[in-house]
Amino acid sequence: MSIEAEEIWAILKEVAYEQKETERKFQETDRKFQETDCKLEKLGELLGNIGRNQSDVAEEFFFNSLANDTHLGSIHFDDISKNDYKLRGKIQEEYDIVMTNGDAIGIVEVKYKAHENDLKKLERKMRNFKKLFPIYEAYKLYGAIASFHINDDAKEAALNQGFFVLQRSGNLIHTDCAENLLVL
Repeated sequence: MSIEAEEIWAILKEVAYEQKETERKFQETDRKFQETDCKLEKLGELLGNIGRNQSDVAEEFFFNSLANDTHLGSIHFDDISKNDYKLRGKIQEEYDIVMTNGDAIGIVEVKYKAHENDLKKLERKMRNFKKLFPIYEAYKLYGAIASFHINDDAKEAALNQGFFVLQRSGNLIHTDCAENLLVL
């Protein structure tokens, strides 16, 4: 059985066409994968922004509340600051809220939703505080976890570890207004 040259060329043309079609499909699939990767990246950014926004809301709420009443339990503080970042040698920490008076420091770790592992982070930050801020070596150091929601196990663990637990209660509102109000 012999195959004529024309048949061989026809088969080769068909194989070449199928290879080009396969290559086109691979390119189309690759383009779709790239589009999917781009969409997933945007989704990841969006979810990250939502988490950061929730964290920002919680930090602002607790900072404003503590600025209006600078107490942790019965301990009064004179000063309050937020988002303190400190690097000293190989130790670095960011403190959500730091409260000070003449002999005590209150470190407040703020979470939108607190978990037990957040207590380890708070304890580490407390242990590093005097290394990062040696000027406060003689001060008493108190820790607090502040959260819009903390489950019962985490709350119990925080209290057992000697931390303050701060939770949102009710609808506390502070109102600012301009000197010239718009009245319609």
